[in-house]
Amino acid sequence: MGAFENRGRQVTSRLGKLLHYFASRHPFMGSGWNATLLTGDGPLYDKQALIALIQKLALKRGTFTLASGKTANFYLDCRKVTLDGEGANLVGRGILEAMGDNLPECVGGMAIGADPITAATITLAYQRGLALRGFIVRKEAKAHGMGQQVEGPVEPGQRALIVEDVATTGGSILAAVNRAREFGLIVDRAIAVVDRGEGAVDRLAAENVVLSSLVNLVELGITG
Repeated sequence: MGAFENRGRQVTSRLGKLLHYFASRHPFMGSGWNATLLTGDGPLYDKQALIALIQKLALKRGTFTLASGKTANFYLDCRKVTLDGEGANLVGRGILEAMGDNLPECVGGMAIGADPITAATITLAYQRGLALRGFIVRKEAKAHGMGQQVEGPVEPGQRALIVEDVATTGGSILAAVNRAREFGLIVDRAIAVVDRGEGAVDRLAAENVVLSSLVNLVELGITG
């Protein structure tokens, strides 16, 4: 660990302790107030809390047509989780834990589903003293300016991780991988919040990309 990362962790830890001290002496802040959400300190990932939040906010029952063209008897609108304050923290912590020690130089994915995941991840990484930048993959290149499909403070040759909210057949993730590679980023990993288990892992493996997920359908109580 470099001096910058070590110093960042020390500052984060001290700030977390100060905020906890302040909260314990000011009951008006409420029992649900959590200093770790402000500092990024504390446990990296509470998987059960994320599962409960997805079940509460994102899981819908009925008949739906998916982006892949398939029909399903349930729908997962994970933007209701990734755009929720608690959900963003849980997802960001989960992505960081899934990365482990193999930290890329940047993280991003296809707009708009990946955008809040990217924002949560790089924010928590910064709070932990980790150097991680974000990028956005546009569905279409801009007709003005530089006309780029990859936006953000990233450069060709950097190692990148692709993120996505829900993986079904892997089409959206693969499109983001291809455009990131065309830009010059090195991509061999992707992480989805939820994998529906409908072929995305194998499809991406054929393109030398390892896909993992924070949660699967069985863990959400969805079978058949």
